[in-house]
Order: sequence, then C-alpha cells, then structure tokens
Amino acid sequence: MSLKVQLKPDERIIIGAAVVTNGPSRTRLTVDGDVPILREKDIMTADAANTPAKRIYLAVQLMYLARNPREHHGIYFELIRDFMMAVPSSLPILDEINNSILTGSLYKALRAAKDLIAHEAELLNHAQRDAGLRQNGTEDSKPS
Repeated sequence: MSLKVQLKPDERIIIGAAVVTNGPSRTRLTVDGDVPILREKDIMTADAANTPAKRIYLAVQLMYLARNPREHHGIYFELIRDFMMAVPSSLPILDEINNSILTGSLYKALRAAKDLIAHEAELLNHAQRDAGLRQNGTEDSKPS
C-alpha cells in the first residue's frame, strides 16, 4: 500500500534512514514499501527531549527508526519504570505504549507517547496553577 505525503516548502521528513528536505514549493510524494516515515513535526531531537515523557517519546522514536528496535529496549524500559513510579495516573497510556511495542506496532506506540507528553503537560500545568494559588494564599485560607 502506498503512502501519499504532501510536504510544505522546506519541510523535512525521515524516510527509512534518510532525511529528505523539500525545496521551496509544496511537493507530493508517494512512498511504496515498508519503511519508517516521520514528518518534521513528529521528530523529537535529543535537545527537545527535556521532560521525562519526551525522553520516552524519543526512545520510542529511536526504536521506530532502528533496524533492530531491541537495541533501545533497555533505556526505554528504564524510563518507563521511573515514569510509572512518579506518575501512576499514566499507567493506561504506558500500557498502550508497551502493548504497541510488544506487538511491533511502533508507529502506534509513537502516537500513544504523544498522549503521554500531553498528560505530563496537563499535570505540570495543574501543579503550577496549584502552586500559584498557594503562594497567593487563596487556596490554603479557611472560609470565614
């Protein structure tokens, strides 16, 4: 089955082990074969992996792009174990990622890892809002 991809001007895409950069105009590609494909918006760099969930996404991405995904299992499972202990509410998402990896559906695991990043961001935003309320004294004060 063919995959049709439209690229914006100067957009990059990973096809297999190659990074393809589009020219100055829109382009439509048809890719035949079973190779990993990642659009620029879905690519996580090591520098951008600045939270635990993003590091998990990066590990899954490395598995997805690797010829031998098992080479990255050690670091992935270490990251997952630490995240699960720190954020137990993430267990359903972590289960989805793990099941996708174990069944060889690495692109599906990447999509679930994006959900994990969103879950982490939601928790961090909630914690920051709560901390701000406590600093202003409105949250901790007792009603009169």
